[in-house]
Amino acid sequence: MQNKQNCHENVWILSGTADGPSLARRLLKHNYRVFASVVTQRGSESYIKNSKLHIITGRLNDKSEVINFIKKNKIKFVIDATHPFAQIISRNLNAACKEINAPLFVFERKSTFKEEPKFNYISDLKGIKNINLIGKNILLAIGSRFLNDTAKYYLESGADVYTRILPTQESVSRAFGSVIKNSNIAILEPSKRKDSIVEKKLCDFWKIDYVLCRESGSYSQKKLGTYYLRK
Repeated sequence: MQNKQNCHENVWILSGTADGPSLARRLLKHNYRVFASVVTQRGSESYIKNSKLHIITGRLNDKSEVINFIKKNKIKFVIDATHPFAQIISRNLNAACKEINAPLFVFERKSTFKEEPKFNYISDLKGIKNINLIGKNILLAIGSRFLNDTAKYYLESGADVYTRILPTQESVSRAFGSVIKNSNIAILEPSKRKDSIVEKKLCDFWKIDYVLCRESGSYSQKKLGTYYLRK
């Protein structure tokens, strides 16, 4: 994106609360008009108040809704800074921007830790193999979309399955509708502080042996310990 004095080009950011607010602040400083999409009203609370910042709450269901939004709001640039869990919206953004030839920038996160022997990378959510999981406690921090199917797989492998989910209606509904025991479900926001990681305390309380999550480079990912990460 070119930096022009007094420019008012419209930029659309799709992101969670970890990266979206900082991206929005930087763009506002360069005099862009920013549209920021968040899933819930709570997500909008992380953004600053600014006359050139417009918060849009709710999900975009398909490619046509993405195209309509871009055209209606005369979006010049689209920034996909969504979480690695958000595969559907990323596909829709990519397809929509290609169809109408709109510039799409994909935000790539860098991990906050170096690869170590305790971090084991696997290719899919059912990739923990060649390990005796019978009687072991495994925490699934993978979002809710594939939670039930993944939990069923590891329960059948003999593990005791736990999960941490976000406090959204969709996540809570899917978690409590899954095969996971209600007492093994924690509803919380991931901690952003380096000195106080809620997830670490949760793992200690549940005596978690293994954690399965997707690589996002977050503080909580660094602190939890033994990981099986999905690239």
